[in-house]
Amino acid sequence: MSNFDRNTSFGYGVTRAGRAEIDQGLRAFMLGVYNHMALGLAVTGLVALGTHMLAVAREGGRQIALTPFGQTLYTSPLRWVVIFAPLAFIFFIGARADRMSAATARNLFLAFAAMIGLSLSSVLIVFTGESIARVFFITSAAFGGLSLYGYTTRRDLSAFGSFLIMGLWGIIIAMVVNLFLQSSAMQFALSILSVLIFSGLTAWDTQSIKDMYYEGDGYEVAGKKSVFGALSLYLDFINMFQALLFLFGDRRN
Repeated sequence: MSNFDRNTSFGYGVTRAGRAEIDQGLRAFMLGVYNHMALGLAVTGLVALGTHMLAVAREGGRQIALTPFGQTLYTSPLRWVVIFAPLAFIFFIGARADRMSAATARNLFLAFAAMIGLSLSSVLIVFTGESIARVFFITSAAFGGLSLYGYTTRRDLSAFGSFLIMGLWGIIIAMVVNLFLQSSAMQFALSILSVLIFSGLTAWDTQSIKDMYYEGDGYEVAGKKSVFGALSLYLDFINMFQALLFLFGDRRN
């Protein structure tokens, strides 16, 4: 963690020892990003599983009905709060990013991950556990490869990323519209586009997070950037996972 506190940048005057020190610090910084992301995914999974257990009544290992808690969560007007709360949370974090400490950023990230888990608990009702696990591992493999590419490539992905951000906003608007239309054809098309866009964003975000390290910020700022970097990659992973689950997941009978 002490390697986060750097005030060095690449240049012709950097010695081999200095470059090795920078590379070691960069690896520590990126490890912190991935650790935060993994912790967020773990919180999401645990909250989703716990919510599912409380929301669904079982008999003989099979889901038979929603409990009163499940009915309130999934069929009452509260479901709209669950659906839109994560988006509102993202805007809140973005608006206060410059004013919060690294510790506050970590706590908000974990609270956001728990909120996503509450929202994602519904997929455990719709899809089989086996297909959810299968798609999770497919997503993990794809994410790992794309993030590695973003980390190692010498190609500047900035222009590519700007195009993807425009596509992302288009998808968000279309998804909100489809919440009311409930068009399966539109959802299928959006899932394909989501896989493509979030695949590209994974590589671009990784490169952007890597470049953050070279700005030479102090420990507190670097720690906060580590959390926000983890949040970006977390969102890429979650959205890719949901899109792939819709395309390849097996629905329950």
